[in-house]
Amino acid sequence: MYKGISLFLAFFFATQLLCLAQVPGFFMKEDKRKAVIPFNASNSLIIIPVSINGNTPINFLVDTGVRSNILFSKNLGDALELVYTRRIKLVGADGNDDLMASISPINHFDLGPVEGVFQSLLVLEDEFIELESVLGIPIYGILGYEFFKFNPIKVNYDDGKMIFYKTSALKWRPLLYRKMDMTIYENKPYITTTVRQKDGSLIYPKLLIDTGANHGLLLNRETSDDITMPPLFLESALGQSLGGVLYGFIGRVEYMKLANFRLDEVLTSYPDETPFSYVIKDSGRMGSVGAEVLGRSRLIFDYPRSRLFVRKAENFFAPFEFNMSGMVVKKIPDDDNRIYVSDIRAGSPAHRAGLESFDEILSINKVPIFIWELTEINKLLRSEAGKEIELEIRRYENDDLTKWKDHKFTFVLRKQI
Repeated sequence: MYKGISLFLAFFFATQLLCLAQVPGFFMKEDKRKAVIPFNASNSLIIIPVSINGNTPINFLVDTGVRSNILFSKNLGDALELVYTRRIKLVGADGNDDLMASISPINHFDLGPVEGVFQSLLVLEDEFIELESVLGIPIYGILGYEFFKFNPIKVNYDDGKMIFYKTSALKWRPLLYRKMDMTIYENKPYITTTVRQKDGSLIYPKLLIDTGANHGLLLNRETSDDITMPPLFLESALGQSLGGVLYGFIGRVEYMKLANFRLDEVLTSYPDETPFSYVIKDSGRMGSVGAEVLGRSRLIFDYPRSRLFVRKAENFFAPFEFNMSGMVVKKIPDDDNRIYVSDIRAGSPAHRAGLESFDEILSINKVPIFIWELTEINKLLRSEAGKEIELEIRRYENDDLTKWKDHKFTFVLRKQI
C-alpha cells in the first residue's frame, strides 16, 4: 500500500515539474542564482544576440514597452523556417498605418545562459529596417514582456551587462538602490513620478517605462490639461515607430525625479495627438520615460513583485543635449558604412551652411566616413556649442547615382534649445 502511494506521489510531482517546465517564459539553463548576459548599449538601447530555433544569432532589442516578441521580417522568418498559424492586423504607433503580421506560436530562443521556451513571435510581413538606419547596426526583432515576467533583471548600462536572477532572488532591496512601486498593466510596466515644468507647476504623471525608446521624457499633452509646453521648443520629428514617424515638439522640463533622484533640464518630447492616443488615455498614462533617462541609471526590473530598483550610473549628472547642428544623419541599411543627411531644420547651423537633405557624407573633420560609427557622429553633433564641424559631402543630381558633385561645408554647433 505504501509503495503504491509513493509511486503515485512520484508520478504526481514528476508530472507537475514537467508542466512547469513547459510554461512559456525565459529560464536559466543551469540551476543558479543568477546568469550574466552581455549587451550592446547603442544610444542606451539594450541589444543582445538571440538564436531562434538553433539558427545563427541575430540582434534583438530588449523593450519593456511592448507586450509581444516581434520579428521585423517575414523573409527572415521564412529563412528561419518558422511555422505560422494565422495573420493579424496591427495598428502602428502613429494610429494611421496598419501592419500585417503572421504569428509563429512555438519557438525556442537561446540567449547563452538563458533560454526562452515556447515563445510566440509576431512576424511583420513588411520589412522594417528603420532601426538600422537610426542606430547604425542591424536590429532584427524585439524581446518584450516574456523576457521579464518571471525573473528580476538587473540592467547595468555602465558595463553593458544584464543579470538574470532566479525568481526567488532579490527578496530585499539591494544596497545603494532606491525602490519605486511599479505596476504591470496589459504586460507593460508603469511608474508614477514627479515632474516640475518650466512654468513652475508640479505634475505627477504615470509613465510607461520604455527601454526601447531613445527619448528621455515624453509627455502626451492630450492626456491632461496640466501638461504645459515650455516657452522654448522646437518642432521636430520625434522618432521612428513601427507604424511611421512620430512628429511633435522638443522642449525641456525644469526637472524630473526617478526614485527621488533628481534629473535637471530633461529633454522632453511632446508628440502630436494621433488616432492611437485613445490607447494611451485608456492605460491612464500621461507619457513615458525612455532610454535617454533610463541609461543614466542602474535598474532592477522585478515584475513578479511589482518593483523597480534605481541607482545612479556614472553619467547620471551629464547634461541632456540636443543635436546642435540641425541635421539628422542616418545610415543606408545593408551597406558598409554610407551615411547621409536625412532631414535638416530650417535656420539651423547646417542649413545655413548650405547642406541639404540626401547629401551623402564622405568625411567629418577630415576623417573618412568609414572610420566613424553612427553613434559617434550623433555624439559629436550634441557635444559642445561653438565646436566647428567640417563636412565633405557628395550631392547627387536628380537622384541619378551616376552624376554627382562633391562639396565642402563648415558650420559651428549652436544650442537651439
